[in-house]
Amino acid sequence: MMYDLIIRNCHALIMPAGQRLEIQHNRDIVIDAGKIVDIQPTGGVDTGRAHEIIEANEMLAMPGLINTHAHVPMVIFRGLAEDVSIERWFNEYMWPLESNLVEEDVYWGMLLGLVEMIEGGVTTVADHYFFMDQAARAVEEAGTRAALGWAVFGDRGYDALTETAAFVERWQHQAGGRITTWMAPHAPYTCDDDFLKATVAHARRLGVGIHIHAAEEIGQTRASLDKRGLTPIQVLEATGILEAPTIIAHGCGILPNDIELLKNYSDHVGVAHAPKTYLKLGMGLTPIQALREAGIAVGLATDGAVSNNTLDIFESLRLMAMLQKHEARDPEVMTIPEALDIAFSGSARVLGMADQIGRLASGYLADIILVDLQGAHHQPLHSLTASLVYNARASEVQTVIVDGQIVMRDRHILTLDKAHIINEVNQSMARLARRVPDKRIQVYNP
Repeated sequence: MMYDLIIRNCHALIMPAGQRLEIQHNRDIVIDAGKIVDIQPTGGVDTGRAHEIIEANEMLAMPGLINTHAHVPMVIFRGLAEDVSIERWFNEYMWPLESNLVEEDVYWGMLLGLVEMIEGGVTTVADHYFFMDQAARAVEEAGTRAALGWAVFGDRGYDALTETAAFVERWQHQAGGRITTWMAPHAPYTCDDDFLKATVAHARRLGVGIHIHAAEEIGQTRASLDKRGLTPIQVLEATGILEAPTIIAHGCGILPNDIELLKNYSDHVGVAHAPKTYLKLGMGLTPIQALREAGIAVGLATDGAVSNNTLDIFESLRLMAMLQKHEARDPEVMTIPEALDIAFSGSARVLGMADQIGRLASGYLADIILVDLQGAHHQPLHSLTASLVYNARASEVQTVIVDGQIVMRDRHILTLDKAHIINEVNQSMARLARRVPDKRIQVYNP
């Protein structure tokens, strides 16, 4: 029997189900038909049976990183909304800027964001944006994995919702199965109850989940309580959203009684945590510890590059770990194993893919990255896992494999033309940067 690919002589980050993670040194990873077939001590596999071999030279092999909530094409607006409140960020900057969008902008922005994420070891992203046929087209070309939802506001009407459902049907399980699709209403404060219920009806008919912003910060929760006596999370339950697989973006305004409510849906509802955005916009933090203690999945996210500036999951990982310690005033919370569990297993659970990605194990999809930890800032390397959480840089990702296919090798992306993409995006800079407040696509008024 011949195998498609063997990664030879790596150190492997292994997370056995229900057990603590471990580093297995000097391993060969056998890949065939897009999946991991076996992980053996180096020399235990006949490399003559491989169509292709990657010499890892003792780099760290780990599951591809997962970004559980982003607006990837927003990279085209990077740096245009700095040092402003969340209200001004939406009303005076982001939503006026997005009035400049045309479909082709989403295509090139998605490609640029995919380049950045590939270079940073992100193999899967849950993206929530507009003109998502263009985003799907970009993912197909890049060779990465994505859970895509076409964002829609309630004031766009039910025809717009029907169009997003049609996108779901067009792209579900396309690109060789690398693309899954989600319904993506924007938020309870921009979609009324009837609109959310109609979204649920589409999701049930199509057999897909719902990706939505909710309780993004405590001000939204207070406003919802003042207006209708319900928290945003309670609105999600009342409208049936939580009956479907659900990605809740942010949840910094989730209250203790919301967590008790979410317990009832913990097998299919998760929360995406994007700490850099929260720091920049002064939003507070997702109650990660309480959610996890209740059995609710939490995953790492970047959000968009206009509130984060990068699509770097290593940065999100490091900030999450340190902020949890800081908020608790306790350096013993959010241990390295727990942080890595959120980055991999937790993030996979949020996307409903815990049995497919987020682990190096036989039968899992071969989404694998090789990270070089030989830099001076890692030495002496007493703890690979400590270095991974607190030292590692996105630029240290050397090779990226998705679905068993090599997407980047030795820092060279094989599927996309990086220079051409950057050039195309730069040609639109002046048009995209025009900001006319009365042309905004929506009003932030939670």
